[in-house]
Amino acid sequence: MAAERTFVSVLRDNVRAYGNSRGFTFVTEERGPGHKYREEELGLADLDRKARALAGHLDALGVRRGAVLLLYPAGLDFISAFVGCLYGQVIAVPAPFPELDAGRAERTHRIIRDADIQWILTDSSHREKVEEWLAESGLDGEVRCLATDVDVKADPDGWTMPRYDPDEPAFLQYTSGSTSDPKGVEVTYGNLLRNAEEINARIEGGAHTVGIGWVPHYHDMGLVGQILHPLYMGGRYVLMSPITFIKRPVVWLEMVTRHRATIIVGPNFGYELLLRRVTDAQLAELDLSSLLIVKNGAEPVLAGTLDRMVERFGPAGFRREMWMPCYGMAETTLLISAAPLGQGPVVRVFDFESLTRNRAVPRRSATEDGTRRLVSSGRPVTLDVRVVDPATRTELPDGRVGEIWVSGGSVARGYWRRPRQTKATFQAVTAAGGPTYLRTGDLGFIADGELYVTGRIKDLIIVNGHNIYAHDLEEVSRSAHPATRTAAAFSLDALGGSGQERVIIVQEVIPAAARDMGLAELASFTRDMVARAFGLPSLSVVLSGPGAVRRTTSGKIQRGLTRQAFLDGKIKQLAGDLEPSVAGLGG
Repeated sequence: MAAERTFVSVLRDNVRAYGNSRGFTFVTEERGPGHKYREEELGLADLDRKARALAGHLDALGVRRGAVLLLYPAGLDFISAFVGCLYGQVIAVPAPFPELDAGRAERTHRIIRDADIQWILTDSSHREKVEEWLAESGLDGEVRCLATDVDVKADPDGWTMPRYDPDEPAFLQYTSGSTSDPKGVEVTYGNLLRNAEEINARIEGGAHTVGIGWVPHYHDMGLVGQILHPLYMGGRYVLMSPITFIKRPVVWLEMVTRHRATIIVGPNFGYELLLRRVTDAQLAELDLSSLLIVKNGAEPVLAGTLDRMVERFGPAGFRREMWMPCYGMAETTLLISAAPLGQGPVVRVFDFESLTRNRAVPRRSATEDGTRRLVSSGRPVTLDVRVVDPATRTELPDGRVGEIWVSGGSVARGYWRRPRQTKATFQAVTAAGGPTYLRTGDLGFIADGELYVTGRIKDLIIVNGHNIYAHDLEEVSRSAHPATRTAAAFSLDALGGSGQERVIIVQEVIPAAARDMGLAELASFTRDMVARAFGLPSLSVVLSGPGAVRRTTSGKIQRGLTRQAFLDGKIKQLAGDLEPSVAGLGG
């Protein structure tokens, strides 16, 4: 009888088929004048050997089926450690380095408590820092540290493949925890295999696939999309630190040119950074013609970003049909929907007023007044995707905006040791009864088989009975002037029983680029522009320098954290046009 197919068995087949001819490359910038880069290789055969040795070592420590925390900088050691956990049936828990900021250190501390962590895996160059942090946190007596690049002595040939239960947890993907304790999404071995199959079916990946990535390895897009899926398909992936990308975004495209990449994946933020920072001289040196797939995994994907990328990088070989808008989340392992390969984005025009009342009414042209262009996030993979009224739990017909609910084999088992929250989020049932669904927390609609994601429920701003999405306000504010950059929009509770929401936009600005009108005038101009576009009777605009808007590690705007920073007076206001009830807030 043939052995059951698992994610690990597929990976092992690829090891035997390709040896070290497939695997990973990690790019680091060398010190000194100019921009020179060093490339470190990790082939599948070497990865497999290291992973088998670590699996044996972890088994000797008695941590099988327990959770271990992975604290690594961006690099290849993390990949070996994660695969070693898969081989050893140890639940991997990726997390960012706690030293980066106090908030992240507290989040890591909470993860250790929540997952009952007794071992931390890291590398030898960072072990001392991790141990110092454990001592400072009062955890040094409870949690021990293992440097996987020097401490592992087990014989890789002593490892034998275990039997994997598809319902057994493979890893925990912790949510941001920006407004509450971080929750661990429990991704099983079955989820991992199913989602890898879904991704591969959509991109038609294989040994010929070459990808370039920078999204952090503790983020679902970085972990599943840029590390685990390449292991499944046997392709090659070139990785870099997100810090390298932020410092010099053109490196992403330089690596596409150098390695003749066929796929890149990123959030909308990454493409906007390319548009702002790549110079004409840098553009002249790029050749992007090898690309077949450019995934944009934002909620929602912005039509303007797609257009500007094609216009700006078209001379380097960037073509519109490369775009593959997609939608996913950690709770579904990763992918929920994506455009078909080679089709390019589906962009349609809808009536704006109708959208504010949860109806998607098509219009003929974006040049008409009161319209909005929406980008489809593609067609759902084999998951069962429904749109449901979040208040009544009634399934909605096509063209009606509601909460996106999902069911299928790649939907995670739930939140680690949180039965109440698991029941509320992963075991929702429509008013008509039937199977259970995951509540994504995202709003959207289906039209002609295409899934359109319109925004997060928690970021919805309701003004005079109309639904306005924060990202729409931000897009108009950001485009007000060449000096304006990232923005975060949010609302505050009404004062004095008026029932009127107070809407605030924190707008980052480059002061030197606003010399033509001055900051006070720019604040008023931005406020008037946004207020007219959305008919807002109450709107305040705060101008601040770069870094004021809080973001996740993958570049998503954290509106709740920005709101709290504003209320706490932690945002330095360069200028503003504020409503009287807001003028006394924010320090």
